[in-house]
Amino acid sequence: MKKHFREFSVAAALAFVLLGLAIFAPAFFQPQPLLSLLTREAPTLLVACGMAFVIISRQIDISVGSQFAVCSVCVGLLAAKGWSLPLVFIASVSMGAIMGAFNGCLVAGLRLPSIVVTLATMVTWREALRWQRQGEFVNLPDGLQWLGLSQVMGQWTLILAALVLLALLALATKHLSAGRFVYAVGTDAEAARLAGIRPQLTTFSVFVFMGALVGLAAMMNVVQSPQVDPKSGSGLELKVIAAAVVGGVAVSGGRGKLWGVFFGLLLLACISPALTHLHIEAYWEKAIQGAIILLAVVADGLRTRKQRN
Repeated sequence: MKKHFREFSVAAALAFVLLGLAIFAPAFFQPQPLLSLLTREAPTLLVACGMAFVIISRQIDISVGSQFAVCSVCVGLLAAKGWSLPLVFIASVSMGAIMGAFNGCLVAGLRLPSIVVTLATMVTWREALRWQRQGEFVNLPDGLQWLGLSQVMGQWTLILAALVLLALLALATKHLSAGRFVYAVGTDAEAARLAGIRPQLTTFSVFVFMGALVGLAAMMNVVQSPQVDPKSGSGLELKVIAAAVVGGVAVSGGRGKLWGVFFGLLLLACISPALTHLHIEAYWEKAIQGAIILLAVVADGLRTRKQRN
């Protein structure tokens, strides 16, 4: 219990918020709006899982929003040209992995600070997309929306796919050596090297995996709408970093659980609709999110100091 205090505390906070909504705003739990909320957050959950791995390895990637937009537009353009759904899926994941590999080469290969590298690529991808599209939306063929299923079936498919992938990744961190390597590198890269782990290869792999998850998330997001907005993904990097930190991933690296990230994302996602149902001004959303993130960071800092002492 003590080992997973942060994760349990986030889950408890989420339960407290849901209980309060059940008492003061029961309309929040209407099936269709709640299903729509979970569907919208399904792609974000995948990116948040990837960001958790990046932070655990003691790196950061703030270019995920721009990668998300590039992959989304590529999906739309390829689908509009008549590419089949499986080929579009492969192309989206591959495009994300390529952009992640580019970040990984600069961070792991040249040993440049990840914050600087991903800041540069964030601006580069976003501005290149703005120049190429000029804000023009991409119209999608009818068969792509909701994967060719009904809206309700499509929504449940996306939600279940995200949850299954979350479970698989959580199991991988516990039972696969690759997952343990990420934690080892984030805890102490030099000690990991002496133990036979290749920190640079691990770091590179984490960025590639991050990009692949972004490509998959972009695909899951595109099928929810008849058009692709080239500005999609704006602010995504802050949202997923916040979800990871609030969910118990240590900003200093080496610690964190994916199920904590899941609860952290749900907690942050509930704020906006909760304010709407409680008839509170929407501008409070960012303030509340910021306060939650600040409390999480302070708690992590106090825990780190206690462990050192």
